[in-house]
Amino acid sequence: MGGSSSKGRSFWPFGSGAVADTADGERQQSLARYRSGRLSATPFVFSRRSSMYYDEDGDLAHEFYEETFVTKNGRKKAKLKRIHKNLIPQGIIKLDHPRIHVDFPVVLCEV
Repeated sequence: MGGSSSKGRSFWPFGSGAVADTADGERQQSLARYRSGRLSATPFVFSRRSSMYYDEDGDLAHEFYEETFVTKNGRKKAKLKRIHKNLIPQGIIKLDHPRIHVDFPVVLCEV
């Protein structure tokens, strides 16, 4: 997926001008689609799927644990047991600030 931009010209999809010559025809074609405006998609992401869950009480968290007591050799020991059942995913959430899509075919910064 990644490549070196040492072949010569840099590319900025929001400027004007021709597409830089590359040996990879597919990459050149995808870059041309962004530049020509025929592709209605934007390089920005405005929402994502949340990794958080609601439990039975309506609490929101990444993980839920339940405290259990185990008796071993006459000693009581407290352990945390992770809960997997009865969790409802939060779903799609709107991002506060737009992010750039991971498949955007342009090198934004080279170090």
